[in-house]
Amino acid sequence: MQRTLLVLAIAIGWGLVSGAALAAEGDVSGPKHPDFKIQGEYSGEIESPDGSGPIKLGAQVIALGEGKFRGVAYVGGLPGDGWDGFTKFETEGEVADGKVTFEGDEATAKLEDGAMVLLGTGGEELGKLKKVMRKSPTLGKQPPEGAVVLFDGTSAEEFQPGRMSDDGLLIAGAASKQKFGDCELHVEFLLPFMPEARGQGRGNSGCYLQGRYEVQMLDSFGLEGEDNECGGIYGIRRPDVNMCFPPLSWQTYDIDFKAAEYQDGKKVKNATMTVRHNGEVIHRDVEVPEATRAAPVAEGDSPGPIYLQDHGNPVRYRNIWVVEK
Repeated sequence: MQRTLLVLAIAIGWGLVSGAALAAEGDVSGPKHPDFKIQGEYSGEIESPDGSGPIKLGAQVIALGEGKFRGVAYVGGLPGDGWDGFTKFETEGEVADGKVTFEGDEATAKLEDGAMVLLGTGGEELGKLKKVMRKSPTLGKQPPEGAVVLFDGTSAEEFQPGRMSDDGLLIAGAASKQKFGDCELHVEFLLPFMPEARGQGRGNSGCYLQGRYEVQMLDSFGLEGEDNECGGIYGIRRPDVNMCFPPLSWQTYDIDFKAAEYQDGKKVKNATMTVRHNGEVIHRDVEVPEATRAAPVAEGDSPGPIYLQDHGNPVRYRNIWVVEK
């Protein structure tokens, strides 16, 4: 696959995609933000400029604040939807004359009538990438019989401290009163829209199994997918694929966790976990040799809580339940 097929100059019409957004220090019902109207995911097929046939292509447009954006193009489709896991190209642009332009060499793309239209160097249309709003296949998954329901939107009494937002969501910084060993966890989370923030300051939280082992939550939309980004087992292992959706999209973790084993007070087997992010397996039977550095509970042979970290950002949660094993 030639590089020239993938380097894009993207011209995105301002205001064609609508949606609510968070101010950097706001809450999940914050005001609309013009940059949020541009960010998002696009998917479709284009014709190769060299005539070799159709190419499935995905694109992510990431808001960086102050009218600046980063575009990422993925060969084969979006992450989790056909991307080959290797071939992608990035470019940056900013608002000028009412549109955002990403400069490239061999193609131009324009967002018209809700679609990103790609044009060749001679102005010929190569194809369209349509705006997509992906949803996790486990979003809204109901707890099976016998599950321990920790949060269903009616009360936060299963957490300490348990705090709810005005719209019935669990606020970050909460540990379950009940403690668990081997278990299956389902949790749904919403990351804020903070376009001016960077790195660990952008929608940061974490889901700790037993209060010890963290699966990171972070607005990592369009990033590499490192062990300190969304889906990473913090400090241990990066996700197999970065499945982070755009901020203000509901996302899911489904985690099968097996606690560390001890004999006579000595650990003889590490904890392991399989993690599905938005329905895609990003860790399969991964050993976790030690507790996360910032864990509130030291590693040991006792059960521990589900802890949802407060890192100073307005992350929200819903539909949390556990099946003990």
